[in-house]
Amino acid sequence: MIDKLLEYLENKKILILGFGKEGISTYKFIRKHFPNKKIYIADKTNANEEMILKDKNVDINFGDNYLDNLKDFDIIMKTPGISFANINIESFKEKIKSQLELFLEFLDVTTIGVTGSKGKSTTSSLIYQILKDQNKDTVLMGNIGVPVFDCIEDIRESTIVVLEMSSHQLEYMDVSPNIAILLNIYEEHLDHYKSLKEYTEAKINIGRFQKNSDYFIYNVDNKVIKECIDEIETLNDIKYEVSYNGNLSNDNSNKVYIKDDYIYINENKVYNINDKRNLLGNHNLNNIMFVLAVCNILKLNLKKAKETISNFKGLEHRMEYVGKYNNIIYYNDSIATIPEATINSIRALKNVDTLILGGMDRGISYNEFIKFLNSGVVRNLICMPDTGYKIADSLNCSSNIYKVETLEEAVELSKKITRKDKICLLSPAAASYGFFKNFVEKGNKYKELVKKDI
Repeated sequence: MIDKLLEYLENKKILILGFGKEGISTYKFIRKHFPNKKIYIADKTNANEEMILKDKNVDINFGDNYLDNLKDFDIIMKTPGISFANINIESFKEKIKSQLELFLEFLDVTTIGVTGSKGKSTTSSLIYQILKDQNKDTVLMGNIGVPVFDCIEDIRESTIVVLEMSSHQLEYMDVSPNIAILLNIYEEHLDHYKSLKEYTEAKINIGRFQKNSDYFIYNVDNKVIKECIDEIETLNDIKYEVSYNGNLSNDNSNKVYIKDDYIYINENKVYNINDKRNLLGNHNLNNIMFVLAVCNILKLNLKKAKETISNFKGLEHRMEYVGKYNNIIYYNDSIATIPEATINSIRALKNVDTLILGGMDRGISYNEFIKFLNSGVVRNLICMPDTGYKIADSLNCSSNIYKVETLEEAVELSKKITRKDKICLLSPAAASYGFFKNFVEKGNKYKELVKKDI
């Protein structure tokens, strides 16, 4: 399956740009198949330098000048975390590649790609679980935390590959998956992109390069998607419009919508929205609509699919139930790095008495979030720097507003002020960077603090 990929890589001068998890994966893959090939590696830090010190065929460039001379290479294997936001890339733009792009270009298998500002991990994981429960040969990889090259040699012609795809992975791609899912687009990663338009352009790449026989499933309720979708003439003709709110067009696209407590696909009633499920909230119901569209396209067993949906537990750090301690119910929603996600969680859980919010300021707008909090929907607001302080200063509501400096202080305070049998929710509405390595570290720390001294 990988012969064409290896042929493409064989005589190229390759730079691995970024030597974290995916960069290491790329290095191991190339070294396995080309033991004597010269490999070039560049990164701002030398965190993983030790593992390659004995490799005499590696040329390293670690430090502040790691982006020098990029035009000198045939292929730049850029890892998603590297940003070119303030760099003129015209002289080497066509050389920028990723594991994901090379996989889609050189392996002829059925691929399902999922992207969106929020919901992509849950949606891609649920699709994968449905396929697995129906005994399909399937793998889940990509932005979910599994580098493509780690799994690529286990893939066969029969394999259905589910790919979680971030904007960073999509940014420079010129190939798209067979089934492309665009869940939503909100202001996100504006520290990486110059504008929302630039971020949107990256997301749209998931469907921009599809073939006529491919499928594009998108959210017509989302304002950003609706405004840009008609401008992308290269999108294929087989479309599925998904609308929770009934905002359907009159064209010949397939329609996924809710009517009389049922999800319909075209004229077919496929799912009762009142059925038991662990994925709470309207936003998760919207994710399920996309999943059912995939089931329809692949002609999967709908009864079995509904059983999987009912039993699916959800993912860690996503409205994750931590436990009930001293009569307080704790939820960890550290993945909520934008205000829309926090709003969705509060609405889904319904019993939130204390909200812990705040994190890195990436320049996104909090106007609608402030309006939401001003309604008094949450009694206690514990605000952490930087965004939490700015939000606190802008609020004009009856809620109790507290400013703390650390997560330790926030959790300690929550134990004192949250009412019995009510929820304390960590849902930052901001990124964790600058304070924690990522949302995973922040969520794990929260869970540790909640259980401390119990």
